[in-house]
Amino acid sequence: QVQLVESGGGLVQAGGSLRLSCAASGRTFSSYAMGWFRQAPGKEREFVATINNSGRNTDYAESVKGRFTISRDNAKNTVYMQMNSLRPEDTAVYYCAARAGGVLYYTRDSYDYWGQGTQVTVSS
Repeated sequence: QVQLVESGGGLVQAGGSLRLSCAASGRTFSSYAMGWFRQAPGKEREFVATINNSGRNTDYAESVKGRFTISRDNAKNTVYMQMNSLRPEDTAVYYCAARAGGVLYYTRDSYDYWGQGTQVTVSS
């Protein structure tokens, strides 16, 4: 059982930065791969970034590559996503997700646990 709580969302101007955090309550956090997804109004929930259990491997959606960075601190049971050079099209509810495993996962159905989401709004 893993409980996930996102924080760090908010309103930012285009070109600005935010850092999202996802705190996990699970006892075996270091055994879980983590992902970030986002969902804009009227759109499907889409993959943003993923990180394996050790933090040694990451991958990103093409739309955010070079701007977003996913990282984790297993000692703090927390995953982060640094978001730079934000654009209005990044506006969405951002969700973190977890699943047991040592590789990267890219699809919604791959993840077993989800946070409640945090709103990111980028104004132009």
